[in-house]
Amino acid sequence: MKTVHIESLRLKNYKVFKDLKLNSLPSMVVFLGANGSGKSTLFDAFGFLHDSLVDNVRAALTKRGGFKEVISRGEKGPIEFEIKFRPGPSEPLVTYELHIDLDEKGLPIVSKELLKYRRGQYGKPWHFLDFSRGSGTAIINENEYGQTGAEEKREEQKLDSPDILAIKGLGQFQKFKQVAAFRRLIEGWHVSDFHIHAARSSQDAGYAEHLSPTGENLPLVSQFLYEHYPEKFHGILRKMEQRVPGVKSVEATETEDGRIVLRFQDGSFKDPFVARYVSDGTIKMFAYLVLLNDPKPHPLLCIEEPENQLHPELLYELAEEFRSYTEEGGQVFISTHSPDFVNGVQLQELFWLTKEEGFSQVSRASDNDLLRNLVREGDLPGYLWKQGFFHGAGPSL
Repeated sequence: MKTVHIESLRLKNYKVFKDLKLNSLPSMVVFLGANGSGKSTLFDAFGFLHDSLVDNVRAALTKRGGFKEVISRGEKGPIEFEIKFRPGPSEPLVTYELHIDLDEKGLPIVSKELLKYRRGQYGKPWHFLDFSRGSGTAIINENEYGQTGAEEKREEQKLDSPDILAIKGLGQFQKFKQVAAFRRLIEGWHVSDFHIHAARSSQDAGYAEHLSPTGENLPLVSQFLYEHYPEKFHGILRKMEQRVPGVKSVEATETEDGRIVLRFQDGSFKDPFVARYVSDGTIKMFAYLVLLNDPKPHPLLCIEEPENQLHPELLYELAEEFRSYTEEGGQVFISTHSPDFVNGVQLQELFWLTKEEGFSQVSRASDNDLLRNLVREGDLPGYLWKQGFFHGAGPSL
């Protein structure tokens, strides 16, 4: 599959991130850190962009307590985001910048929204989208970019409100290809907020193709996969048999009152168990496999602490499942407190967060000479983390 790959991220004045820069991001990124170090805030930045696109900037800020609660302590603004991404393996690097500030009346606005890229190493980058305070321009001859003598042709645009993202409207038109690509990226990324009790519940008979962030529609998605993608569904079952001893099959069945429930068949018993009687770990592993085997995968998954409710012996294999997802073209950001999970992670995929003077900093494990040498000699990164080699980010903190 052809998916967008985020290569770098910058957050400025966003909560505990006064000025965060992450460059050369791999397809699988794992963040370590003590409680309160900023792991959840980092993922919330993606949620903020998604909420801003689906609704508007003011609504996204209100959901988080308002501008004063989101901007870094002691700073006046603007709140800044910069994402550099490639729409495909051979595509040029595209930069998206977003600045959010307050107007004269104290209302949140988009003070800058810019999308640009340069084809090749030389030449002036074209600003395919350049907006401020609700108005701006967009390139309408994108297909000519890179051709000899080609010049920018711009179209003036005005938004309904200065707190709306320009990519929300323009990204619906195919003539703005890179704008549309980035809009699809934001719409398509999945920030997981999985709840076991929600996944156990039955659902009114209906239709759902993709697992929701909380997982409450797991029965409906299972039914959809079984009916429309049987090979995918049976592949999930084979992995369940390998990962969870005793599980022979899973089915989504409709009850007499028109609700869909999950039933798990244990090879030791004649009758299947309804989801509410199955262990938390079984439910969660099944949900992750459903998410990772989506027929239309998300370009980016953000998963917080996937180890919760799972047996330690399953975590190395779960890391392998996430990596398999990236090998198919997706990208995964994960936060964890589990050394067992980290043992299944490569050093270049590891980053750790620490607090300095109230603000979060991020270090790349592969930049640390000592860690590189120890892993080269055969030490596993999870054990090194547990022994304190990731300074300030111990799993017990």
